Amino acid sequence: MYFIDKNHVTNYQKLLFQDHTHPKNIHRKSLFYIISGNEDLYLRRYSIYDFGIHEILPINLVNELMSLGDGSRMLLRLAYNLYNGFDDGNLTPRDIFYVMNKRDFIVAKGGIDMRFGMDIEN
Repeated sequence: MYFIDKNHVTNYQKLLFQDHTHPKNIHRKSLFYIISGNEDLYLRRYSIYDFGIHEILPINLVNELMSLGDGSRMLLRLAYNLYNGFDDGNLTPRDIFYVMNKRDFIVAKGGIDMRFGMDIEN
């Protein structure tokens, strides 16, 4: 599995542990992979996901999106979509990838690869 850096690995493992994610739950694993790979999303993880009820918090999406940069905003939309198909009408590939920097693009690709069981290149 490909990770951006040591923080990405550590943050991903922390999210999996905190959620008690089942090893075969690719929906949550891809969500947490994306959240842990972006500092803005990781800092807002408790507004993005409720670890007590093990659910995303789309009710907070509007507030979170307003406080994020374009790349982080699209990563969050993608993460929610990979988790359960959530779509707020702004999820075209052009909308998602056009505003991302290289790091966010790699995180997005890794999350997609994970969600659909593709090999993530090292």
